[in-house]
Amino acid sequence: MESLHQHSNASQYSIVKRRGRTEDEYFDEDDEPANQQLEYIPAPGSPTAADEIPKNISDEEDEEDPLDAFMAGIEAQVKMEKNKIPQPHLEPKKGTRGDIDDEDDEESYYRYMQENPHAGLIDEGSDAEMDYDEDGNPVPPQRRRDIDPLPSIDHTEIDYLKFEKNFYIPHEDIVNLSQAKVQDLRQTLGVKVSGPMPPHPVTSFAHFGFDESLMKSIRKSEFSSPTPIQAQAIPAALSGRDIIGIAKTGSGKTAAFLWPMLVHIMDQRELGPGDGPIGLILAPTRELSLQIYNEAKKFGKVYNISICCCYGGGSKWEQSKALEQGAEIVVATPGRMIDMVKIKATNLQRVTYLVLDEADKMFNMGFEPQVRSICNHIRPDRQTLLFSATFKKRVEKLARDMLTDPVRIIHGDLGEANSDVTQRIILLPTVQSKWNWLLTNLVKMLSEGSVLIFVTKKADAEETANNLRLKDNDVVLLHGDMDQSERNFVITRFKRKDVDIMVATDVAARGLDIPHIRTVVNYDIARDIDTHTHRIGRTGRAGEKGTAYTLITDKDKEFSGHLVRNLEGANQDVPEDLMKLAMQSSWFRNSRFKHANKGKNLNVGGAGLGFRQRAIQRGPMGRSLDASKVLVEDGDPSGPSPGSSKGPATDRLSAMRETFRAHYNAQFKASSDRTWENTVPEGGVFIKPAQPGLELSSKSDSNHTSKNDTMPRKKKSRWN
Repeated sequence: MESLHQHSNASQYSIVKRRGRTEDEYFDEDDEPANQQLEYIPAPGSPTAADEIPKNISDEEDEEDPLDAFMAGIEAQVKMEKNKIPQPHLEPKKGTRGDIDDEDDEESYYRYMQENPHAGLIDEGSDAEMDYDEDGNPVPPQRRRDIDPLPSIDHTEIDYLKFEKNFYIPHEDIVNLSQAKVQDLRQTLGVKVSGPMPPHPVTSFAHFGFDESLMKSIRKSEFSSPTPIQAQAIPAALSGRDIIGIAKTGSGKTAAFLWPMLVHIMDQRELGPGDGPIGLILAPTRELSLQIYNEAKKFGKVYNISICCCYGGGSKWEQSKALEQGAEIVVATPGRMIDMVKIKATNLQRVTYLVLDEADKMFNMGFEPQVRSICNHIRPDRQTLLFSATFKKRVEKLARDMLTDPVRIIHGDLGEANSDVTQRIILLPTVQSKWNWLLTNLVKMLSEGSVLIFVTKKADAEETANNLRLKDNDVVLLHGDMDQSERNFVITRFKRKDVDIMVATDVAARGLDIPHIRTVVNYDIARDIDTHTHRIGRTGRAGEKGTAYTLITDKDKEFSGHLVRNLEGANQDVPEDLMKLAMQSSWFRNSRFKHANKGKNLNVGGAGLGFRQRAIQRGPMGRSLDASKVLVEDGDPSGPSPGSSKGPATDRLSAMRETFRAHYNAQFKASSDRTWENTVPEGGVFIKPAQPGLELSSKSDSNHTSKNDTMPRKKKSRWN
């Protein structure tokens, strides 16, 4: 008990666990003498420390380290030398200026940028680049992501229903205008119009032929008279024409494509489950999309038309649900429209009216691949309207690829790019006659200024240049196989007017700026219409006038269609022989705009979609049906659906058959000799031979067979 009491009173710090001994310590312990007494060493500073310092310790302290002694000697010598040599008194150099020799702000900036190469770069993770909302909460910047375009589709595999484009019946006052008055009216409106057979401009809303409900909404919007772009664009849009509209913001172009769109939509059948929009409007920004959406909603409620707006930054779920419910008009940005198609919230199979608003801005924002993919997903026989503030080359190329025989309407001071160049197309009978034409007209062309002759192949260019030299003409040659030094020498001679004639290939079609070129001769046609446009652009520069001659033959009928559209786009006359040659090309003939004298009545009604009236038979969207269509539908309710066309182009097999039939009828004639009919067997040449052992059929069977032969046979298909 006493031992327990002692341990309980002991402090926890007094209990120390003893370390165990190692094996070496255990055996070495026996070697140590027992009860060994250690020598006493007094503490430093104690009274006995001075008297009882061991001898060995005092000797160790008296000994000096050799390295310390050596360093101490060096320091003493250095101090001695400094005392002996006096320090010179430094004075500032004379003839120096601190404001010049010292580092200025620009030099310090260069030095700082050299020492900090990453200074000024945007750090996406830093707080300095973040925006803040009204409550002061940081809003992370939106990271731009690349949007993959839509994959290409084959329109020939899709059966599209036919639809009506032309709804315009010109007013009597507009039809009776002479060509001179039409030009005066366009000049008064300040619009320039080009293209094949553009309609006449109007001066009043009554000339459009809108119904009273739409006119009431227009008057409610405080429109007193059509704006210049509306006066010319709306008749063209109601006629079903493709349009290129170049006008600034605020010119009224939104209503110019919205009002015809309403008429276009009201003539088509009602949307079914899973159907996409009928009208599609693409805009570059969210703000512009919302602005167009508000205008479309204001006029669309007249006919109870559903409208949806899809843009980036909005709720994708809400937009997809609105599309799934059905919308006749969709206003969207290109990226969000592609997202909606990819998630199958909608499709573009029913789009027949496409509008590209502010196309130049969409291209500047990098949306060209996305816009092209959307256009390629829509049926090619659609009606397309393209509006832009400027008409740059990229927009021009898109218009050439996506529009068919468009009417170009320019409102403002924007002039035609090639208005100073007069194009002349010369149709010659043979290729050899080109040389005779060139020699005949060369002197006349040289009297006006320098002449640039384009030849497609290098060998033909060398041959043409040599032939001109044989006729005592000073000519220079330029083609792609020449060294750069040789090219510079040739161009320099031509610029200095040392030589007035230059024969070149397409290497001179771009970037050659020589103002004194007055005439361009396309001795050979260009490889494509873009190269042709650049060729003729070598003349008519710096405000000077120029002339471009293009020599073609009957073999160039495929390219003649492009020449016709190029002339129409420049508002120049198309020669009659060139038009005849172009119409021989199947692609141009099939894609050519068919001008109709009379359009369909604008009987859009005012009761909205799905309106039906018993007194008059009407279609599914409240419009009266033609008498022929009513008879067909009433007479054969089980008959086929409305006519369908196979995709963007005609059936390939049918086109080949038509071409072969036309070629056959043009080359062969029926023989007047009919003696061969006497040699034909009684049963015909292709009668099936009777098999042995089989008896002839009875009379009844033969009558039955002859009756069945009169019935039309069902065509067999390899896919059945």
